Amino acid sequence: MTQKQEETNGEFAVARFIDHTLLKPEASREQVVRLCDEARRYHFASVCVNPAYVELCAGLLRDAGDVAVCTVVGFPLGATLPEVKAYETEQAIKHGATEIDMVQNIGALKSGDHDLVRRDMAAVIETAHARGVICKVILETALLTDEEKTIACQIAGEIGADFVKTSTGFGPGGATVEDVALMRRVVGPEMGVKAAGGIRTYADLQQMIEAGATRIGASAGVRLVEEAREGAATSPDATDSY
Repeated sequence: MTQKQEETNGEFAVARFIDHTLLKPEASREQVVRLCDEARRYHFASVCVNPAYVELCAGLLRDAGDVAVCTVVGFPLGATLPEVKAYETEQAIKHGATEIDMVQNIGALKSGDHDLVRRDMAAVIETAHARGVICKVILETALLTDEEKTIACQIAGEIGADFVKTSTGFGPGGATVEDVALMRRVVGPEMGVKAAGGIRTYADLQQMIEAGATRIGASAGVRLVEEAREGAATSPDATDSY
């Protein structure tokens, strides 16, 4: 199938929402290679991997053109020092990362230490932006009150984060429609909102996008695109392009 056909049938558009993700600690080199092959085939927005695999992915996707290499910083707890997160960001970028998903200092937020929250986010955002790299701030919404989610979004927006993101996928819960809608209300229409954690079906993806998500983090990226394809093929307006 050509990219033109994918765009016509909506498959390409769906894939461009998705960060194709593999962050399990036991992820093997073979699995990461497969992740990159799938990203190239489906034109996902990015692959999202642990820092140790950034250089591998950057090499495999060097000529892919439209697939970014995303990695995580301060992951999954967010409790490392701002200076350490900044260094981790710098090293990831040197190895080929073009997007950074950093975990905010959750404990600082819950303690009301907004100055530390701000310094923590700024350390990563400024390091990333100085090198032309996108930065997303992971809130870990399942651990926060609505007030805390609002404060974190406001701080991220003030500092200049490119996205706020719901979850690491390693916390007690993942993305919810309610949280995505809240985040969108707080950050406004210009900033990105990434929904991640527990998004396993195309229906889940559609709900998140309708709530205001502009990026989806999912390990089930191939399944999501295939379900979108099946839906297009069986709809009354479907063509026989597949």
